[in-house]
Amino acid sequence: MSSALIIDGHPDARSLTAELARRYAAAHGDARILALRDLDFDPSLRFGYRERMPLEPDLIEAKRALAEARTVAVFTPLWWGSVPAVLKGFFDRALLPQQEYRYSTRGMPEGLLTAANGRLFLLADTPWFLTPFTGLPAQTHVARGTLRFCGIRAVRTTRMLGVKDARPERIASWLSRAESLGRRDGLRDRSSAAGPQAIAAEDASSSVVATS
Repeated sequence: MSSALIIDGHPDARSLTAELARRYAAAHGDARILALRDLDFDPSLRFGYRERMPLEPDLIEAKRALAEARTVAVFTPLWWGSVPAVLKGFFDRALLPQQEYRYSTRGMPEGLLTAANGRLFLLADTPWFLTPFTGLPAQTHVARGTLRFCGIRAVRTTRMLGVKDARPERIASWLSRAESLGRRDGLRDRSSAAGPQAIAAEDASSSVVATS
């Protein structure tokens, strides 16, 4: 099983979002891309949480990959203040009580995923100077309300704004950034597998600063 799980939440394989996911995964070196558009599952939680829907084989495999990953990275566009329906549906169907999270006897939530690191790559046509007025609600939704809620302790967000009007050199810099972060995360994940001393040595030698 790969040490990193890359969740591509864009419905179109030709999108910049999908290309960023591919660049990150290739640079990581031990990553699996989960392109949600290719999965066979019903994205609608048809009975809410009143009745559990049977899990399709693709969701069973996706949940296994989530449980075993050291790093989980989500790539998504921002549409109408939220994420595409296929990504929201995946969260609704795959992240379940008593499996990816639970509530204690005192009513406090506890995440059950064991990945130490998460990333969110968030793309939007909204230019950066409008974000004080529009906000980036999907960032809170995915990074805090989903990944951290389910136990992924450190989630870093990389925002790529003004995509619609971005010049080719700007897009090239985003692709390079995804590769740089993928490479760094791959080194960290391999060091983690090797043990605490290797982690310390890698942290001391790394000159790449992650976007917060």
